[in-house]
Amino acid sequence: MMASSYNAKEEDGHHSGASNNGGAGVVKSKKPDNTAFKQQRLPAWQPILTAGTVLPAFFVIGLIFIPIGIGLYVTSNNIKEYEIDYTGADINDACYNCAKNFSWNSTTPCLCSVPFTLEQPFESNVFMYYGLSNFYQNHRRYVKSRDDSQLNGDRSALKNPSKECEPYRTSEGKPIAPCGAIANSLFNDTLELYHIDSNGTRNAIPLVKKGIAWWTDKHVKFRNPGGNSNLTVAFQDTSKPVNWRKPVFDLDPSDPENNGFINEDFIVWMRTAALPTFRKLYRIIQKKPSTTPTLPSGKYVLEITYNYPVRSFDGRKRMILSTISWMGGKNPFLGIAYITVGSICFFLGVVLLIIHHKYDTRNNSADIPS
Repeated sequence: MMASSYNAKEEDGHHSGASNNGGAGVVKSKKPDNTAFKQQRLPAWQPILTAGTVLPAFFVIGLIFIPIGIGLYVTSNNIKEYEIDYTGADINDACYNCAKNFSWNSTTPCLCSVPFTLEQPFESNVFMYYGLSNFYQNHRRYVKSRDDSQLNGDRSALKNPSKECEPYRTSEGKPIAPCGAIANSLFNDTLELYHIDSNGTRNAIPLVKKGIAWWTDKHVKFRNPGGNSNLTVAFQDTSKPVNWRKPVFDLDPSDPENNGFINEDFIVWMRTAALPTFRKLYRIIQKKPSTTPTLPSGKYVLEITYNYPVRSFDGRKRMILSTISWMGGKNPFLGIAYITVGSICFFLGVVLLIIHHKYDTRNNSADIPS
């Protein structure tokens, strides 16, 4: 049986062999410093969970969460929303011929019309969204396929884009502006809305195309090289993305503040979605100054210039009209979550109260002498 000897110096990291070598190579101690923090002697508080503290907490959480959830759910339900699927997947759909025959190589746009009826008027500002399904903007290679320096107006990045943009980095020997898969797949359907009055006359609904992008994106992250004065010269010797029909300096030539890299439709698309089914803001229908509803109830027609094929990836396209509230768009999940958590807490509080009362009574009766 071997006996082990204890040496305090060895515990501190000083080995007996170290002193035999002329004092050279002293090993530093690995013991923590003798401080309250490193020796875990700081004052601490540990709650003692008793029925008198736990049960009220469950009831308070339930009584607070349930009314908040009801308020959020009612507010969400008061938001009006109307959705139209214009993919054209079914043979009876208005856009079926466009969906069947149109591709990225098509040179002539396809037009289709979708009539619909609003049963209730839409008050206040109305937001028009386009929605896509089964489109994975969150794919890793897709998300990385961009050059933020180029989008910020850097001239060197404009002529020599990042390699992350491959295979949409160059075209015909010229750098692509904007480069990358995100920009190349820009949503380019054109949506127009018309109201049909009682006389059968079509009245165009004014759609506001500015103010749809985040302020930080518009004024900080996206800039045109050399300013907004002459974009044709600024983007000289560059090529348009492969799937685009016109160059970036021709996205909105009538408005220099909405052209090039600072085009708001382009900026909105470049903010990638986290889920494969998403919606992005397309236009705003501003509230009328009078008491007339923004969109009165009645018949409408959605005119679509079908430029964006989705059959290749089994996707779907939608147009959504929606109002908003102080909590944003229509989303009942948050209200349901609050109601669910509050109800569970309240139910657990009742169950634990019954159990506590039952066992507490049993213990008291057991202490009574016979």
